[in-house]
Parts: sequence; C-alpha cells; structure tokens
Amino acid sequence: MFSQILQNEFISDFIYNLKASDLRDVLDILIVALVVYGILNLVRKTRSGQLARGALLLLVVYAVADTFRFRTVAYLLQNVLQIGLLSLVVVFQPEIRRALEQVGRTDQWAGNLFKMHRSNDDAVRAKWKNAIVAVCDSAEQLSEERTGGLIVMERGTNLSEIIRTGTLINADVTLELLGTVFYEGTPLHDGAVVIRDGVLKAAGCVLPLSNNLEISKDMGTRHRAALGMSENSDAVIVVVSEETGIISLAKNGVLIRRLDRQNLFNLLMEEIVPPETEKKTKKQPFWRKKHEKV
Repeated sequence: MFSQILQNEFISDFIYNLKASDLRDVLDILIVALVVYGILNLVRKTRSGQLARGALLLLVVYAVADTFRFRTVAYLLQNVLQIGLLSLVVVFQPEIRRALEQVGRTDQWAGNLFKMHRSNDDAVRAKWKNAIVAVCDSAEQLSEERTGGLIVMERGTNLSEIIRTGTLINADVTLELLGTVFYEGTPLHDGAVVIRDGVLKAAGCVLPLSNNLEISKDMGTRHRAALGMSENSDAVIVVVSEETGIISLAKNGVLIRRLDRQNLFNLLMEEIVPPETEKKTKKQPFWRKKHEKV
C-alpha cells in the first residue's frame, strides 16, 4: 500500500514537471547528461574507475540514509563526503588535467577560424612527407639492429614543455640524423626526439609515463612513455623496442604493435600529413566546354 502511494505520487510529480517544462529545460537536461556521460566515459578508461564506483556507492548510501532519516549514518557520510570531494580532486588530477587539455585544444574547434596553424602550407606538407620517409626508414633500420627508438610527431597540441626537457637541434629529419641520435654511444639515445612541422626540434626529451595498469609486462619504459605522451596530447609517437625490435605506433592512448615499414608509412601519412587544400578553378563558359576534347 505504501509503495503504491509513493509510486502514484512519483508519477503525478513527473507528469506535472513534464507539463511545466519548456525547451530550455530540455536543453539543460541534455547538457548535463552529455557532461555526465563524458565524465563516466573518461573515468571508465582509466585506473580510477573503481574509485569512482566507490564514491558513487557512498552517494547512494547517503541518499538512502537521508531518505529514511538514519541520522547517525547520514551525519557520518556527510562529513566523509565533504572531505572526500577534496580527495577526489587529488585522486583524479591526471584525468581532470587530460579533460581540460582536450577542451583547450583550439586546433580542433577554432584553428580554422583564427588560422592558428599552418599545417596546410605546401612547404610544411613537403617537409612532413620527407620526415615521414626518414622516420619509416629509421624505424626499419633500428628494428633490424635491435636499437631502441622513440619519435614524437607534434600535431595540434603544443609540445614546447616537452621540447624544453631535451637538447635543441632544429634540423631536417634524415635517416642519418636519427641513426646518430639513437646510437647507443650517444648521450641522447635514451630520450625521445620531437618533430614539429617536419623539422626535428629536439632530442633527448623526457616524456610522461602512462599509469595504465593494463599495459603488458613485456613493454618497457619506452612504450609507457609513448602511451603517456599519446594520453596527454594528440601527438603520434613511433616506438621501436630494443629487446624485440617490434615497431609500434601510439595515438590517443592506444598502442598499435607489430608494424612493418609500409604499414607504418600508411598510418603516418594518414595521421600527420594534412589533406591538400582544394584549389579554386575558374568556371569556364559553357560554349568552351562544348568544344573540349574528351
């Protein structure tokens, strides 16, 4: 009987609120739903998923205790949740930072409006093509020689902070230069090289390591660094294993393994080299088109 009364009240309240709502309320609910979905989707892909479920369980228990007026339980949970909000900010700091970086990537939503990058320039396209050929040749050579390599190719996210951790070079990307950098006798071979606009900007750079616990144990620090860089930026990273010689590519927090030179070349051309801008052609008069030879 009691449950039937609650059900009837809930239905009547729902109908009343539905009649009183307008388009703004619908948009308000949709925005909140999209934000919650984005947060849940972000948390689900990280190691903080279980922590998030634990926090959600505490909220549910608090809501139940408050509804049935369990004062002691509600009081304790209320104080725990107040302290827990600050703790969650600390625990989810990497996820929050990553989300803010994704929101702040102006190349994805305002780059075309303000012309903030020049990746469509023919000169930059040519440099990128030459750089990709050199990277693929170098990856193949490093794989055959069982020499480790870590190559970061900057796209939209600015990697100036990463570049400052290494040694500035500012040179064209060539097979010989990459072979010299990653040669085991040089002091820069353990770090990463960063390529911007088809130019090798720096070598010996330090990358952030991934905290993903699902990474296979047979992957070393280079692979964790490649994944960490791809998780914190939209860069594309090529990594060559020193132990196995396997060539891998990391992007958007995903590692694609066991690539050969041709597959690597195809992926890099697709991800790095921007499409050519369509050149506007003058519209010819209809009488000229009739006399054109087929």
